Amino acid sequence: MEIRSGNTEITGRLLSVERKTRVSGGTTLEVDLATVVSDSGEVRSVEITPAVSVRIADQGVNGDVGRYLSLLASTHRQDLRRMTIAAAGSGARQLYVSYISEVPIWKTTYRIVLPSKTEDKPLLQGWAIVDNTTGEDWDNVELSLVAGAPQSFIQQLSQPYYARRPVVPLPQTAELTPQTHESAMLGGLGGLSGVVTDASGAVIPNAQVQIVNTQTDVASSATTDNQGRYEFDDLAAGNYRVEFHGNGFQTTVIQGVTLGGNGEQTQNATLQVGSMAETVEVTATPPSVETSEAMAPPPPGVVGSGRELGNGPGVKRNRGYGTAGGMIGGAPVPGNGLLSEARGRTSAAAEGADLGDLFEYKLKDRVTIHKNESALVPIVQVHIAAEKVSLWNNSLDSQRPLRALWLTNSSPLTLDGGSFTVLEDEAFAGEGLTDPIKPGEKRLVSYAADLGVRVDAKSESRPQRVTRVRISRGVMSMTREMQQSTTYTVRDDDTTPRTVLIEHPLRVAWKLAEGTPKPEETTSNVYRFRVSVKPKETSKLEVGESEPLDTRYEISNVTDDQITLFLRQKSINVEVEAALRKIVEQKNRVAALDAEISRRNSEKQKIYDDQQRIRENLKALKGSPEERALTQRYTQQLADQETRLATLQKETQDFQTKRDQAQQELDTMIQSLSLNVTL
Repeated sequence: MEIRSGNTEITGRLLSVERKTRVSGGTTLEVDLATVVSDSGEVRSVEITPAVSVRIADQGVNGDVGRYLSLLASTHRQDLRRMTIAAAGSGARQLYVSYISEVPIWKTTYRIVLPSKTEDKPLLQGWAIVDNTTGEDWDNVELSLVAGAPQSFIQQLSQPYYARRPVVPLPQTAELTPQTHESAMLGGLGGLSGVVTDASGAVIPNAQVQIVNTQTDVASSATTDNQGRYEFDDLAAGNYRVEFHGNGFQTTVIQGVTLGGNGEQTQNATLQVGSMAETVEVTATPPSVETSEAMAPPPPGVVGSGRELGNGPGVKRNRGYGTAGGMIGGAPVPGNGLLSEARGRTSAAAEGADLGDLFEYKLKDRVTIHKNESALVPIVQVHIAAEKVSLWNNSLDSQRPLRALWLTNSSPLTLDGGSFTVLEDEAFAGEGLTDPIKPGEKRLVSYAADLGVRVDAKSESRPQRVTRVRISRGVMSMTREMQQSTTYTVRDDDTTPRTVLIEHPLRVAWKLAEGTPKPEETTSNVYRFRVSVKPKETSKLEVGESEPLDTRYEISNVTDDQITLFLRQKSINVEVEAALRKIVEQKNRVAALDAEISRRNSEKQKIYDDQQRIRENLKALKGSPEERALTQRYTQQLADQETRLATLQKETQDFQTKRDQAQQELDTMIQSLSLNVTL
């Protein structure tokens, strides 16, 4: 700044501008003082009066001020409208005016705390990061956070539109593109079983049980056995409704049964005596989510502030763990039991609710967020089911798999997509990104590299061979298989056992061969196989695949040589050979009759040609001395040929009749032949 007061000029950096009270002549005045620090370090204060001039010497700040003034001037633009609200009638009343203001997308971040005890479940904590960029303070406001992907765009409603198509610009959305793993399309299947009894505890056999997926409306049915037991297998993760029907009993419907996949759950039912038309509805008890307070008070001896906890004695500070509930990083520290207890007593400050295709986190208490500030709001505090695995895919271009968690959202909440951090033994283990996870959905999230495991893959292709022969309507189809085997070798160099998930590519038209282990789940691109490896040992997984290739032959064109070749290649068996041999024999009979007919036609043609020669010779004998003798000779020869022609004509007709009959038999044999042989 350059400050001029009379002949005095002060140049330096502006330190502060503050208003102070000064008493002069018994009068109390409020004056503004500007404090400037010169380049030499001298600090001077100048009272700002009308006689004092101030110039901004910093070009950057001067440009910012100019842009701000331009922004203020833009409020007088023609595309802005003044809205007037008119109320008809008389008397005072209150008007509530609401509007939508564009704000940044709220972000989600999670923390997954892996327990040190095997009997405990991992703890999932989630926070919403909310930014207030509206230009005014949010003072004691009600705040709801909605997760989803609604369509939105900007359109100038106050702008006049004429007889032409309006231009609606596309929205500039900010989307998170997480590096997440694909969710399952098949597999990851669970089961549900239980016992159906009456009010006295006696089992009810032959009761009808129906389970319906409330999201897809896919239903399955089962009947209880003599012990009143029912069982459903291969159920996809999701929310279900279970209905129990029995003769002489009321229909019982249990709502809200959540299956997480890859697990068996038990749901028993007790039917009351009555009519099947009567229905009793029961709601399955969901996992409880405590949302009574934003932060529970810490137990004695535990500091509640994240900053103080991160700086405590014996605590090694790590990046990003001095906020949001007092998380720490680094090496394990004494008193982790108290830390776990304090974390367990923490609860979310929001309540979740479905809004159709969206999901809402509504904060139970009002919040205050000043302008240009952000808030970190706890929205999730729930124990979840998680399995620690190592994930390997050939696309990683490394023998080292990824450390991953197989999470099952066992809570009734929809977990919005965002970043997450994994803590193990109160130490930072890794971080990653996740897509939105619905209740009951099972997802795979990776967070680190597993340096203790190596995976090697080798593929081998086998020659084609015929696996099935089908004959129908005169066509023989041979199904060959292109076979390929991939062997995965997994080595655990660590001192702890590993569960490794191998992602094998899912190719169109290829099927898993018999003897290949059943995959844990299937996505649209890969199979996921589970391999358990003991410390310092090696395990192998062999995945066999086959691709069918069909070759078609017209049976009417098959020859003896082809049949011999098929036998040599083991493309047909004895049954197919016998059927084809009969066809070929009948074809040979037809061919033999065709040959007989052809020979007689050829002989008749020769006779016709010879008769033509004789007639030409008779014409040439007119008036010659030899006419009489040769005429008698040629006449006798023509008579013999006519006799032979009559015989040949009759034989040809007989052979033609036999040939037509043989051809009809051949056609019937070909059309009626139907075989389906697996080799």
